[in-house]
Order: sequence, then C-alpha cells, then structure tokens
Amino acid sequence: MREPKGTPAEWRGGTVWLTGLPSSGKTTIATGLAGRLRAAGHRVQVLDGDEVRAALSAELGFSKEDRDTNVRRIGYVAGLLAGHGVTVLVPVIAPYALSRAAVRDLHAARGVPCVEVHVATPPDVCADRDVKGLYARQAAGELSGLTGVDDPYEVPVDPDLRLDTQHQTVDESVRQVRALLTARGLS
Repeated sequence: MREPKGTPAEWRGGTVWLTGLPSSGKTTIATGLAGRLRAAGHRVQVLDGDEVRAALSAELGFSKEDRDTNVRRIGYVAGLLAGHGVTVLVPVIAPYALSRAAVRDLHAARGVPCVEVHVATPPDVCADRDVKGLYARQAAGELSGLTGVDDPYEVPVDPDLRLDTQHQTVDESVRQVRALLTARGLS
C-alpha cells in the first residue's frame, strides 16, 4: 500500500458503506472510487462482501442472524482500519437496517466517520445485469433466499447518498460518492 501524502496527523480515515441489492453496482463503484482515491494519495481498502465473508465468516449461512453477524464483523474491521487513517470502501448488501445502524453506532462510538450510500438499482435492472448468475439460479429454482427477491432487503430510509445507477454511468456514481467524501472532509 502506498503511503499517502502528508503526515499521519493529516490522514483522516472513514468508512463508506455501499448497500444495495445483488448486482446493483456496489463493487464496481467501490473499485472505481478506490482507484481515484489512491491516485490522489489516499490509503484505501475495499472490503468486498463476498471476499470478507469467505475469509471471516465462512461458517455462517444466510439466515437473518448469520447475515447480521457477518455485517457486524465487516463493520468492526472497517472501523479499525478507518480509525487508522484508511478510507474503507465496503460494498456489502447488508439487507437489514438494524445491522447497518449497529455499524454506524460502532463507528460513532469510536469517533470514526461512516457514511451510508444506497446503490438504488431496481430489482429488474439487477436481474438483467445478474453479474454472478444469482437471479437466473433463483428463477430456475436452484437458489432460495436471494436478497430482494425471496428474502427481505430493507431500503435505507435516510442514507447519506442515494445513487440512481439505472440512470447514470459508473463514472457519475463514483463522482457523486467522491463529492460526498469531499464535503465531509474525507477526500
């Protein structure tokens, strides 16, 4: 990881939690934003939901309780990194409002900034994108418990930013998140 410009006292970390349905564009936006932030000299870590689940929560299933545990674990790691001056981008479905609130509360208790970005892509658009083939598998009866289809997704009521990815490019979405970070003193 490249060292950022400035001294350690100038490094201000924070967590950007990108929540949305499967195939909504969370990881694509996080990856694009990470590249721009790194180019500007920021310390950045992307904690992709699938990758972190495999590493930290492989024993968990997809029950409500297991999903909550997974989100809280990811939130804990994000808070630790952000507290050390890293901008942490977290593209994770996080379907339940209480789990997302617990992550924000953990950050607030540590004095670490945390912003919630809702990647608001309609289910039919996500199904058309179907990056991992989940919607096709669900439609074929090979998969159940797909968030937003036959398992709940609680849409954020008051996120810090809502991205309408159906009507904008990835670059436009990345620019909006970057503008939010700049407005919050995190970029």
